[in-house]
Amino acid sequence: MFKKILIANRGEIAVRIIRACRESGIKSVAVYSEADETSLHLKMADEKVCIGPPVSAKSYLNMESIIKAAKETCADAIHPGYGYLAEVEEFAKMCDEQGIVFIGPTPHNLSLAGDKIAGKKIMEEAGVPVIPSSPGGVGSIDEAKSFCNEIGYPVMIKASGGGGGRGIRVCQNEEDLLEEFPVAKMEARAAFGNDELYIEKFITQPRHIEFQILADKSGKVIHLGERECTIQRRYQKLIEEAPSPGLTPALRKAMGDAAIKAAEAIQYFNAGTVEFLLDKDGKFYFIEINSRIQVEHPVTELTTGIDLVKEQIRLSSGETLDYSFDDLNIKGWAIECRINAEDPEKNFLPSPGTVEEYHPPGGFGVRLDTHLYQGYELPIYYDSLIAKLISYDTTRNGAISVMKRALEEFRVYPLKTTIPLYLQVMDDPHFIEGKFDTSFIEKFLPEEDEDDDDDD
Repeated sequence: MFKKILIANRGEIAVRIIRACRESGIKSVAVYSEADETSLHLKMADEKVCIGPPVSAKSYLNMESIIKAAKETCADAIHPGYGYLAEVEEFAKMCDEQGIVFIGPTPHNLSLAGDKIAGKKIMEEAGVPVIPSSPGGVGSIDEAKSFCNEIGYPVMIKASGGGGGRGIRVCQNEEDLLEEFPVAKMEARAAFGNDELYIEKFITQPRHIEFQILADKSGKVIHLGERECTIQRRYQKLIEEAPSPGLTPALRKAMGDAAIKAAEAIQYFNAGTVEFLLDKDGKFYFIEINSRIQVEHPVTELTTGIDLVKEQIRLSSGETLDYSFDDLNIKGWAIECRINAEDPEKNFLPSPGTVEEYHPPGGFGVRLDTHLYQGYELPIYYDSLIAKLISYDTTRNGAISVMKRALEEFRVYPLKTTIPLYLQVMDDPHFIEGKFDTSFIEKFLPEEDEDDDDDD
């Protein structure tokens, strides 16, 4: 087991990893930018190292600076969390070259997971259902038109190296394609340094279902059940739950088997997520493998009793999986709301500032993952996620009731947050019945937000 781990991240996920390290008897090193010098994760870690100015490109994305910090503090391993360098193949290779363990998938896994076109080919060969899509990158508008005419509209334009909802455009017809193709190409180049696009059939009224997987170095792969991630805004998840109210036992078994098959096809290692779209007729399709810990991992932890961050650390240290899905005593229901410092009434305008009043919710069935505290000044430079509020109960209706009560208790003044939006959702009859698709959240949003095509 490792003696010291450097956490190459910030915010609530850095706090989460530090807690797992402390419980495992492992020393932790926190890195931070100049804008984060009052952040909670610095107060909790055993050591801290400043890695640069506020801009992420010069701090949290500065691979050389992070490797240097790990070497100077004699860290055995680096945990990247999610975002930033978590899925960067080059960074994982740098860790290997420096004799530092990268707590996550192999560089080979990261390469395949980051290449959506190559990944889909592998899944097709492995017998995993995939959405009809272009066989490779689409380089020109004429090539795009030809393929769209072949599979029929609506279609999605997607960035080959994309993620997090960026580089995605939905086209209902050829007119949309002509308008959106060059925009998607520019956005992909700006966001990922790779402007290659591909096209796939757009599945109408889908649910977004993902399966949590774990894999050890011997090649054993298991899944820990599914998460419902359907409630999204512009392809960004807002509310997640486990299990999914949309799956039958037979469908759960089929999708779980497909998730394991997908992971085995790329010889996956460590923790990851296999993501699917489920259409209204009960057919499911592979989307991608997310090669990192997910923001929504707590709902799986609460329903399975498995600490996923500790499992990541354990697997990276060379230990093996000695259990399977059938061994888990899965019970109850968990729901997570991502609390963002944004104003839903003003097109989700970011709301940074100083937390003058802070009252976190508590009580039976409530978990809160956050880096907030009273007096903390939220920087303007980073993602607006400030907390993950998770409720748990023996039934879904019970978990909804716990979530409503916890949302009502939560106070972060004067910041505007997404809490009012989630309170509306918890009272919605379709949500309560578990009947929704990826367009569900639109009815709660201001009209100008629905018409705004810019991605987060």
